Amino acid sequence: MPALALVLLAAVPAALGQTFQRLGACPDLGCVFPPDQAHFLPGQAFDVRVEIHAPVNGTEAFNGGVPDPDFSISVASNSHPDGRPLTEFFGLAEEPPLETWDFAWYEDLFARDAGNASVVNVASKAYRHLALYEPGNYTVELRYYNGTRTTLAEWFVRPLAEEKKAKNVILFIGDGMTTNMITAARLLGHKSINGKYQSRMQMDQFPILGHQMTHSVDTFITDSANSASALYSGHKGTSDSMGVYSDSSADDFDDPKVETIVEMVVRIWGSAWGAVTTAALDDATPAALTGHTRSRSNAGSLIDQALNGMTNYSWSGHPGPDVYFGGGASTFLPGPASYEGKDYYDEFRKQGYSVSWNATSLRDAPVDAPALGVFSTSHLPVWLDRNILTDNIAALETHPSGDGSAPLDLPGLKDMTLKAVVGRPLLSLSSLPFSPRSPAFPVKL
Repeated sequence: MPALALVLLAAVPAALGQTFQRLGACPDLGCVFPPDQAHFLPGQAFDVRVEIHAPVNGTEAFNGGVPDPDFSISVASNSHPDGRPLTEFFGLAEEPPLETWDFAWYEDLFARDAGNASVVNVASKAYRHLALYEPGNYTVELRYYNGTRTTLAEWFVRPLAEEKKAKNVILFIGDGMTTNMITAARLLGHKSINGKYQSRMQMDQFPILGHQMTHSVDTFITDSANSASALYSGHKGTSDSMGVYSDSSADDFDDPKVETIVEMVVRIWGSAWGAVTTAALDDATPAALTGHTRSRSNAGSLIDQALNGMTNYSWSGHPGPDVYFGGGASTFLPGPASYEGKDYYDEFRKQGYSVSWNATSLRDAPVDAPALGVFSTSHLPVWLDRNILTDNIAALETHPSGDGSAPLDLPGLKDMTLKAVVGRPLLSLSSLPFSPRSPAFPVKL
């Protein structure tokens, strides 16, 4: 008997297989985005998306595949504990239109291998460009299917800082620089005797150190898109997404958005902003500063969003970056990789930018005008290749002009950073080539 029990227990995991989620952060057949446990800064702009799911087949099949179009959503707060309809709570003039679509997913590996997709019909509404100003707790209640089902989302608005402490902020991000990478650098760079380091990394001498957990809403293994979005907005998304909570629609750009710190400081303080990277400028870490999309692969659109903001939905307008240095010329050159096939070198020039393709032109670029520097068709070569193994660069065909030559005169991270901050006056909105694309969003500070 013990042997039989052992055999049965060993067989159970093989029979279960890997299961998947119908939609990340959606606990039931009713979905609220932002989801439960979302935190906001006071005045931070965001969209709300509500979805009602009616699975047609599979283990969750419900209501004959007909989603409830008559759902209701209310919001309760410290000052309104009884709750109000969402449109009334946010002072909206009318309800947004009802949207419908369907999507398919696989419940587990067995269904995927067999090609047995589960189809889900959806009824949805999107409430655009909202904000909460009162610190405290909020409860969002979605009722559907004649009140027989309820989905709750608990939100929290952080206390408002009473004093502006920082004039300028420079955020250094080591992409993928996890604790084990920091430990490896410490071991390689600093001598240890009897377990005691004889010198310390500058990072170890910071007055304040902390950890941020940037895994996604639906997996513990993150990627640089949604982890960068967590850094810049304080909101977790699904892997590959940035600046949004991923919904189930087919459109990569209609997902409910959350405002990033760049968009907030530009809107509230009129601050200048910029990005300096050794990666491509359309790479997720720099692109997530202003990018809003379910898929980081929309590289050309992310460059357009950095320059022009999100223009296809009502959203916070912002000027282009004051400085924008890195790689990724493939999304600037006219062709299939750029947004709508446009020449984004020209698009930046039209808005008053100097354009640099090498270290020499970067040094000569004026500091009293916005500057674009693109130095490779892809990511920039690493320090070792630029300074020691220079023959490796001579063999490359990644010149930012797209002519297939080698990018021989390359700046490093230090060169680009110094050019970005030394001697450059901080420009205000009024001095940048910028005209708001939507009415000014009210700031209640």
